[in-house]
Amino acid sequence: MNIMKGEPALLVLADGTFFEGLSFGAKGTVMGEVVFNTGMTGYQEVLTDPSYYGQIVNFTCPELGNTGINDDDQESDRPHVFGVIAKNITYRPSNWRSTESLPDYLIRHGIVSIYGIDTRQLTRKIRAMGAMNGIISTEILDKETLISKLKSAPPMEGLNLVKKVTTNKIYQWSIATNEKWEFVDHHSQTVKDLLTVIVVDFGIKRNILKRLVSYGCKVIVVPVDTELNSILNYDPDGIFLSNGPGDPASVSEGINLVKLLIGTEIPIFGICMGHQILSLALGGSTFKLRFGHRGLNQPCGLSNKIEITSQNHGFAVSEESLNETIEISHFNLNDQTIAGICHKKLPFFSVQYHPEASPGPHDADYLFVKFINFMQQYRIKSNKSS
Repeated sequence: MNIMKGEPALLVLADGTFFEGLSFGAKGTVMGEVVFNTGMTGYQEVLTDPSYYGQIVNFTCPELGNTGINDDDQESDRPHVFGVIAKNITYRPSNWRSTESLPDYLIRHGIVSIYGIDTRQLTRKIRAMGAMNGIISTEILDKETLISKLKSAPPMEGLNLVKKVTTNKIYQWSIATNEKWEFVDHHSQTVKDLLTVIVVDFGIKRNILKRLVSYGCKVIVVPVDTELNSILNYDPDGIFLSNGPGDPASVSEGINLVKLLIGTEIPIFGICMGHQILSLALGGSTFKLRFGHRGLNQPCGLSNKIEITSQNHGFAVSEESLNETIEISHFNLNDQTIAGICHKKLPFFSVQYHPEASPGPHDADYLFVKFINFMQQYRIKSNKSS
């Protein structure tokens, strides 16, 4: 039996729509872009995904917190969401891996949250009107006051949020996917000699780094504003462009860096923000989706070959902006937006989804093998030792 408890809380959207509920996180007031995630699992990975920086996440799963929180499922060292919205929540989780309840975790990290509202109504509102700014408060319960405060919140378009989440120093990552959770036989795919991969951090998830290590890569993570020569000093076999938050077109330092990297012809693999940055560096353009793609069951592909993918993004690449050197490798089959590209002559490719999943299906894990193959070919072409 779920006993509703918590102090009163109020959620107000930029158009004046409001929802009364109860607090289950930290006390306070927070503003951000209100988006929805349709995944039925993986709330902890969502909370700690840096791509959600600046956003208040509405979970469509009807009950949140059943499996609690554990150290292994963290995608970064802390939550990056600005706020959480749920229908029902659990104060007493039931899972052998749990070390903390979801409410306690949110309180400890200062994340303002609201539950007890009609999340289905809110989701339908966002789908119809588009993602918009919102404000949650446990201390101000007057709608008009919150609307007035919300006017100061900037729109997501034009925001460079990557600088808020990128690493502030270069580091090496060496942890692979835990053998208990490994789902691929690497004996025939893992390289014998380590391939050096430079990861440009736009807001990287840990499980992406783990997948690269599992496939036999030496992984060096660098900030978005790293100089080209600093990267080349590592003599990399490949460049990985990570996921991240905000408007990709505003990440000028990342776009400029990738333009320079393209000139080296070192293999490049980008996902999500990295996909958008690569497309922009190759001369394309991006646009904001009405409500984005955030969930675990987005179908992508071409013709009769389909992958079910994990996605989290609010922007997409414009098909009309791509030049003749770029081939579209995947479409999102829900709305026909671009979900993958590859260069026709050079070893550059990217996808608008998460091949590491975490959470989600593993249909797209083969893309790491594709990246490995490109790097091996580059090493041979460059007369590197094999």
